[in-house]
Amino acid sequence: MIKRANFKLKVKEKKVVEKTITTDFIRLDSFLKFCDVAQTGGHAKMIIQYGDAKVNGEVCTQRGKKLRTGDEVEFENVIYRLV
Repeated sequence: MIKRANFKLKVKEKKVVEKTITTDFIRLDSFLKFCDVAQTGGHAKMIIQYGDAKVNGEVCTQRGKKLRTGDEVEFENVIYRLV
């Protein structure tokens, strides 16, 4: 007889942070610095190149990706929403 293990998996809930911009758009690397995710432009570049940031649910490796109001950037289980 095979025993079945009973365990529950906890899924970490994602935190949502709203950020307001006053321009038409902001570049992804600048936005990561604006949200204090990256300390420098070089750090932001590495985050983006390694595919650690998602834009609207998809991995984005474009540093110059233009973000506009309504877009969402996800990094380390935190969603930053542009309002």
